[in-house]
Amino acid sequence: MNLKQMAGIEAAKYVEDGMIVGLGTGSTAKFMVDEIGRRVKEEGLTITGVTTSKETERQAQALGIPLKSIDEVPYVDLTIDGADEISADFQGIKGGGAALLFEKIVATYSKQCIWIVDKSKMVNKLGKFPLPIEVVPYGSQQLVHLFEEKGYAPVLRTTPTGDLVVTDGGHYIIDLHLEVIEDPIALGTYLDQLVGVVEHGLFLNIVSTVIIGGENGPETIHVPQ
Repeated sequence: MNLKQMAGIEAAKYVEDGMIVGLGTGSTAKFMVDEIGRRVKEEGLTITGVTTSKETERQAQALGIPLKSIDEVPYVDLTIDGADEISADFQGIKGGGAALLFEKIVATYSKQCIWIVDKSKMVNKLGKFPLPIEVVPYGSQQLVHLFEEKGYAPVLRTTPTGDLVVTDGGHYIIDLHLEVIEDPIALGTYLDQLVGVVEHGLFLNIVSTVIIGGENGPETIHVPQ
């Protein structure tokens, strides 16, 4: 079993009957959704899933997991999602799969958030992984210039065929190559007030549990709240 699969299966144990569950997006989350689908089918688990992307929606539907949109539920009991980087103080970067806006919306309305990762995602400080910024297409080139002036080494994300990546929300992604983010809170506050920025990939003070897949089995860390 690979480390991502191990973490995904372990996280699915936290899902209980009657829960409204946020279903994350990405390679690690995929294993978790598969395992929840198995439990629905084989154990009669009854949950309502809230997906964070069209990709996860298709997967969950194929597995027979009942779904509602975030606007059809009063709250989410538990969201399980991957992360691209988690710092020593449990701040995160997400958005490598271009689903950061929907992921952050679902996480914001969740009572608990579990992140599932392999140990390569655990870092001392954030920033080695490029920070995704979701932006409206109109004015996106102006934001690229602004970020260039700031020294953030921005790159508009493209597909393997060279087209601009378009998110499920119809936006573009600018990846900032920062190397080290000394103060994620301050950077997040700055990005929040930029016109044309829809959302950024800094997920701050949001996670309650981190499950890390490792050679000796999954390690579970409960984050001090």
